Amino acid sequence: MVNKTMLLIPFTVLQLWGGEPLSIQDAIRRAWRDQAGLQAGEALVNRARAESEAMKALRLPTLTTSAGIQRTDEPMMVFGTRLNQARISQADFMPDRLNHPDALTAFGMSLNLNQPIYAGGRIQAAGRAGEAMAQSEASLQAHRRQQVAMGVVQAYFGTQAARQGLAYAEDTLRQAQETERFVQARVDQGLMLRSEALRASAFRAQAEAAQAEARQRMASAKSGLELLMGTSVQDADLNSSIEGPLEGAPPAQPRGDLQAAQFQVQAAHEGVKASRGSLLPEVGLSAAWGTARYTWNSGGTWTNLGIGAKWTIFSGPERRRLEVARASERAAALNLRWQEQQASREAEEARRAVETAQVRLRSAREAMTASESVRSLRQARHREGLLPLVEVLDAESGLSGARALLLASQLDLRISQAQLALALGQPVEGVQP
Repeated sequence: MVNKTMLLIPFTVLQLWGGEPLSIQDAIRRAWRDQAGLQAGEALVNRARAESEAMKALRLPTLTTSAGIQRTDEPMMVFGTRLNQARISQADFMPDRLNHPDALTAFGMSLNLNQPIYAGGRIQAAGRAGEAMAQSEASLQAHRRQQVAMGVVQAYFGTQAARQGLAYAEDTLRQAQETERFVQARVDQGLMLRSEALRASAFRAQAEAAQAEARQRMASAKSGLELLMGTSVQDADLNSSIEGPLEGAPPAQPRGDLQAAQFQVQAAHEGVKASRGSLLPEVGLSAAWGTARYTWNSGGTWTNLGIGAKWTIFSGPERRRLEVARASERAAALNLRWQEQQASREAEEARRAVETAQVRLRSAREAMTASESVRSLRQARHREGLLPLVEVLDAESGLSGARALLLASQLDLRISQAQLALALGQPVEGVQP
C-alpha cells in the first residue's frame, strides 16, 4: 500500500521535536548571549574602550607623593638636609663640622603636580584615535554578531532540513521494505523471477544506507547549531518554518565591518597628527610642596611653581614614526576602499542567489508533485501486474531526488535571504541587538 499520509504531512509538522519551542529569533539571541566567541569579542570591545579612556586621561594632571626616612653622614647631604629642616645655625658653617659632620637622621614627604598645557596637539589626537579605535572594535563586534546570526540561520534550518530528509529516507525505506515483501511473495508463488526479488532487496539495502546517512547529517547539523548557540538544543522544538517569509525587514544600515574600517581610517589620521605633534614644542606646569623634619613638629617646608617649555628640534626616530603613521593612514584608506568593493559584490551575489533560489524552489515543488504522482501510479500498476518492478524502483529513485532538490532549494532560499540581509547591513532575520 502507498503511504499517502507521509506524502501529505506538511513540512512544519515534521519539525516538531516535542521539546521547548525555539524560534530562529530566540536561537540567534541565545547565540549572542552564550557563545564563547562573541563573549571574547565583548572583552575586546571593553579593552578598546579602556584604552580609549586611558588615552583621554593623558591630558589630566599627574599628582605624585613620596615619603621616606634616611640617615647619612655625607657632608653635602647633611648640610642640605639641615637646611631643608630649617635648623641651620652659625655653628654649621664651621669648617670641621662642614667637612666631618655627625650622621644625621631625617624624614619627610613631598607632593608634585604636573599638568601638560600644550603638547603639539598629540595628546588630543591620541585621545581621538583611541576613541575611533574603540568605535571600530564595537562596530566589528556588531558585525560579528550578524555573522553569528547568519551561521545560526544556516545551522537552524540545516537541522530542520536534515530532520525532514531523515523523514523522507524513512518513508523510502518503508516503501522499499513493502515492495520487497510484495515481490518476495510473488516469487514464492512462482509469479515473478528470482532476479526481481534480488533487485527489490538491493533497493531496500540502498534505502537503509540512505537512512543511516540521513541520521548522520541530522546529528552533524544539530551539533553545529549547538556550537554556534553555546548551549544544548537536544530537546528543543525548532518551530520557525523554513519557508517563513521575511516581511517588513528593517531598513539597511551601514555594515559593521565597513563602519569599523571607516573608524580605522579616522584613527590612522589622528595617529599622523599625534606623530607630527611630537616634533612640536611642549609646555607644561609643575607645582611641588615638600617638607623635611627632624621631629614630628619641627622642620622646614617649601613650595615650587613653574611653567616650562621643551622642544625637540630634531629626532630621527620621531620622524621615522611619522612616516610609519602616514603609511598606516594610507593602508587604512585602501583597506576601506577594498572592503567597500567587496561589500558591493557580496550584495550583488546575494541578490542573484535569492532570485536563483526562488526559481529553483518553484521547479523543485513541481518536480515533487509530479514524482509523487508517478510513484503512486506505478506502484498501483505494478501490483496489478501491468508494470515491471524496475519502473517502480525508478519512480522511487525519482521521488527521492525530487525530495532532495526540494529540501536543498528551501534551505538555499532561506540562507540566501539571510546572506542578502547581512550584505545590505540589515539585521539577519530582523533580530536587533
